[in-house]
Amino acid sequence: MRTAESCPVEAAPRQDTDPLRWPDVVTRPDSSRVRTAVTRALLRRTLGRLPLQARFADGTRLGLGGPVIEIHDPSAFHRRIGAHGLVGFGESYMAGEWDAPDLVAALTVLARNAAELIPAPLQKLRGLWAMRRPDVQRNTPTGARDNISRHYDLSNDLFALFLDDTLSYSSALFRGFPASWPLLATAQHRKIDRLLDLAEVGPGTRLLEIGTGWGELAIRAAARGAHVTSLTLSREQQALARERVREAGLDDRVSIELCDYREAAGTYDAVVSVEMIEAVGEEFWPVYFATLDARLAPGGRVALQAITMPHDRLLASRDTFTWIQKYVFPGGLLPSVEAVEDVTRAHTGLRTTRKDGFGAHYAETLRLWRERFTERADEVAALGFDETFRRMWTFYLAYSEAGFRSGYLDVQQYLFTKEDPAR
Repeated sequence: MRTAESCPVEAAPRQDTDPLRWPDVVTRPDSSRVRTAVTRALLRRTLGRLPLQARFADGTRLGLGGPVIEIHDPSAFHRRIGAHGLVGFGESYMAGEWDAPDLVAALTVLARNAAELIPAPLQKLRGLWAMRRPDVQRNTPTGARDNISRHYDLSNDLFALFLDDTLSYSSALFRGFPASWPLLATAQHRKIDRLLDLAEVGPGTRLLEIGTGWGELAIRAAARGAHVTSLTLSREQQALARERVREAGLDDRVSIELCDYREAAGTYDAVVSVEMIEAVGEEFWPVYFATLDARLAPGGRVALQAITMPHDRLLASRDTFTWIQKYVFPGGLLPSVEAVEDVTRAHTGLRTTRKDGFGAHYAETLRLWRERFTERADEVAALGFDETFRRMWTFYLAYSEAGFRSGYLDVQQYLFTKEDPAR
């Protein structure tokens, strides 16, 4: 069988890509011939034993059969991965150098085999070749504001195009599968209600929410009679959440504040935080959980929803700069279940009372978002988001969905309790 480079054909870079907006997509990275050749050999070995079909432009076919990956520009594909690893893999997709008829299925195969994609001897040398996370993405109070703004301040109108009417941007909780779009809003309310029930939120509850989103949980908690203080670092989210609270007639019960969690004050009967810890950063996990502890009254309850990854993968990749961090969630890092347990035990008086995983529900939530985004691509373009952005966002949604479908990612709802010394 011919190698993937036996008849190299290098397609021209996309002509419609803005070099100022997407410099690392327009400009292919420098990579030595040796490094590119080693990458080609490693990919040939890896792809050849996976249950997928890699079809190269020169006619080469690799893999055991299954979902198809079409590599239109093998030279650029190998060069990007050789220079920047999985960041280069994502950038190659953004550049249109490869495609997949069923992107989620192809990425699911890769996610399921993530631990074996790189040979064990090379994994030990990860620090020599993996890109390091830039200091500018550290989640200091200033850095966190910048990181959050880069994602959540893109455009409220963009998020409204693919989210349901609740504007919930976290995993829903369905009654059964497959899920369908008309049931998504109800499934989001089911998720929210479950968290509020865990925290025992009801009439008169003083509730702190860390991470407002677009206000649905705060509105739902206030409708139960709670008094809600909700914190966000996104000006776009704050403005729309306040508008939604006013429209619901709940101004007297909900305060939406532009405030870092580290600056929170007061004592609350309950604290709820939905998929916020992913944006905290490992170095600040102790501060985050210590803040939950400090703000919670004795006898209070914390309901937390968190995306998690396997502990061994966290240990292997914690310092690596990923495609998601570069393009989607700067400064983000998923914890493991073990990391959450270790941090809460070492730095707080909180104790895990309950933990429920429901990763399959997130896969379905992401599928519905991705399909909606694809259906409304013309409307996304009308908002000023170019084709490279749309490919990036499609890859992000598919990449995330594949993580949950493969079992590489999970999502947990935690209940933490704080003992009341008076009892």
